[in-house]
Amino acid sequence: MGSSVRRNPVQQRSVERVNQMLDAAAALLDEGGYEALSTRAVAARAEVPIGSIYHFFRDKRGLADALARRNLERFLAGVERRLAGVTHWTAMVDLIVDEYVEMKRTVPGFAVVDFRENKVVAESLAAHLARRIAPADAADLIRPMTVAVEAADALLKLAFRESPGGDPHYVAETKELLRAYLDRALPH
Repeated sequence: MGSSVRRNPVQQRSVERVNQMLDAAAALLDEGGYEALSTRAVAARAEVPIGSIYHFFRDKRGLADALARRNLERFLAGVERRLAGVTHWTAMVDLIVDEYVEMKRTVPGFAVVDFRENKVVAESLAAHLARRIAPADAADLIRPMTVAVEAADALLKLAFRESPGGDPHYVAETKELLRAYLDRALPH
C-alpha cells in the first residue's frame, strides 16, 4: 500500500476488516473533514480495537492514503466499465469525467480524499487510452494526460465548490477544455 501503511491484508477476513476501517474513515471524512479523522474515531466507528487500526496503518495519514488508493482502484475500474466498446477518444474523455463526477457525488469520503496522486491517475489513463486509440504508445500520452488531469482536477474542484452536486456548467466546460486540448495533443 505505501510507507504509511504497516502491512497489506492477505486473508479474506483481514481484507474485510481493513475495508470496514476504510469505510468508517470515509464516513468520518464526510461528516467532519480531515480534522474529524483520527485512529481512535475510526476504531470506534468501525467497532474494532484500536490495535487493529495500528496493525494495518501507522496513523491517520496511512488511513487516508489507503482510502485514496482504494478510490483510485474504484475509479479505474469504473473507467474500464464505461469505456468498454468505446473507440473514439472524445467520447472517452466525457466518460472519464462522468465517472469522476459520479464518484464525487456518491462515494463516501471521496469529496475530501480523492486520489492524492494525479501523476498515477495520468499514467493509468494514458495506459487506458493507449489500448484504445491507434497508434498510441502510453509513454507518448503521459505528458498530455498529466496536463489534462491537472486541468480537470482544478476545474472539477471549482465545480464542486460552486455546487454540492458539481455545477453542471463547469463540468461541461471541463469536458470542452479537455477535448480541445487533447485534440491538439493526442496523436492523430
